Amino acid sequence: MTATDTYRRARDQLLARREDYDSAVAEFRWPELGDHWNWAVDWFDAFARGNDRAGLVIAEEDGSVARRSFDELAVASDRIAGYLAWLGVRRGDAVVLMLGNQVELWEAMLAIMKLGSVILPTTTAAGSADLVERMGRGGATAVICNRDDVGKFADVPGDYLHVSVGSVGDGWADLHDAYARDDGPCPHPGTGPGDPLLLYFTSGTTSRPKLVEHTQASYPVGHLSTMYWLGLRPGDVHLNISSPGWAKHAWSCFFAPWIAEATVAISNYRRFDPAQLLGQLRDLGVTTFCAPPTVWRMLIKADLSGGPGRLREVVGAGEPLNPEVIHQVRQHWGLTIRDGYGQTETSAQVGNTPGQLVKPGSMGRPLPGLPVVLVDPVTGTLVEGNGEGELCLDLSARPLPLMTGYQGDEVRQAEATAGGWYHTGDVASRDDDGYLTYIGRTDDVFKASDYKISPFEVESVLIEHPAVAEAAVVPAPDELRLAVVKAYVALAPGWEPTEQTAVEILRYAREHLAPWQRVRRVEFAELPKTISGKIRRVELREREVAVATGGPVPGTEWRDDQFPELKS
Repeated sequence: MTATDTYRRARDQLLARREDYDSAVAEFRWPELGDHWNWAVDWFDAFARGNDRAGLVIAEEDGSVARRSFDELAVASDRIAGYLAWLGVRRGDAVVLMLGNQVELWEAMLAIMKLGSVILPTTTAAGSADLVERMGRGGATAVICNRDDVGKFADVPGDYLHVSVGSVGDGWADLHDAYARDDGPCPHPGTGPGDPLLLYFTSGTTSRPKLVEHTQASYPVGHLSTMYWLGLRPGDVHLNISSPGWAKHAWSCFFAPWIAEATVAISNYRRFDPAQLLGQLRDLGVTTFCAPPTVWRMLIKADLSGGPGRLREVVGAGEPLNPEVIHQVRQHWGLTIRDGYGQTETSAQVGNTPGQLVKPGSMGRPLPGLPVVLVDPVTGTLVEGNGEGELCLDLSARPLPLMTGYQGDEVRQAEATAGGWYHTGDVASRDDDGYLTYIGRTDDVFKASDYKISPFEVESVLIEHPAVAEAAVVPAPDELRLAVVKAYVALAPGWEPTEQTAVEILRYAREHLAPWQRVRRVEFAELPKTISGKIRRVELREREVAVATGGPVPGTEWRDDQFPELKS
């Protein structure tokens, strides 16, 4: 049996148990692939050649749509691989791939894989300083970017190959020259499952970005779990809202859909427009849709009366999903958003899977093949049954989707794998049915009046108020209570950052939260986020420390002790 056959059998086993979670977990085993494995050659080309079904559909704001069949993608990636090899790219070379949601991105990813080279995905939002670090730490020997981004590399030192999409001259090769070639199918590069394939920089919510290394197996095979969580089937049209350069894009815009032999659909926009996205979901015949909570929160404030079109599965990922969002979508569309959890360092680890009970607020149960455990952060011992602890992976079970490590950072690698566990840094609780509920990052959870506060729990209540588009909860130092709960709030359209709005939100929080969770301060502000869109609560915590040590109180902050009717 070939590696392709073994891989297909593992995939088909999950497809057959798509709505039978217990059987899927009990029966699934990661495929044994032997000594030679290259996903682009052994899997993608195996089903793509001669396949005229749409493999990629990209819808633009102006109404135009670019389509490529699976066969066209296979042929184009062969030509790009041949061109890059002619330019000097070799097996093991790291290539910075800095493209947007455009056809060339998918073709180049396949091409680099076919060469046995290493992809270093990079967001187009990266500036010159970011690129100096990425090129240097990643050991890049080549870069592929758009013409508009060529100038960013003027100050990036090093002897590396320059390739642009479109001709610019001045030492830059034009990727489009590859399409004039007539290269046949790429030969197998001889890569094995343990060889490097991807280098990802984490978004750095709390510290210097870590450099995560994945292999020819950890993502290409590990995302079988992601396919299962998303509920993908052959022939589906899957649309995911995610920016190129970040791991979730590879999860749901590359590996998982094509593992399922589904079409990747993309909605391109400069400024997010909920109404336009809803129209594209219907026009493109999207059957499965995944979006971060920020997008879902914007969608439920739009007009959902047009219905879900052909949508069968709706999924949320990136940050915990608030129960109110699930309720609103279910009410309007009759579909239940299924939350899930994973990291750049892994594939999807936990999820609410198709056909299973969804408990609002819970991110679901461990996915097939993922040895998820809870570990007491103080004692380092396993938490059995109902309880709370740090979400970890049991390293003795050799979790295939886990990264090989943090490249060039032995200290943080040792911390992440201490005690025989891979430590996610996230705290969760588990109920009697095995469902896991996210509590917060180990450094986000805090105490106020000796009560432990989960920012997510408080934020989930706040976002139910119509004035609140987004909220971020942090501790504000307090002499009496050690800390009090403060909410930074981004207001929904139509609401003003006034005293009246503050009173309404504070009163709402008082009425809907437990006494020890009470929000005592609210500030209206734009929430600081990482380049990948995650809220930087560490920055907000630092602001509060600065105020507590003599800094000025912001003019858009209100405190409950300012209002007699809210005093306790």
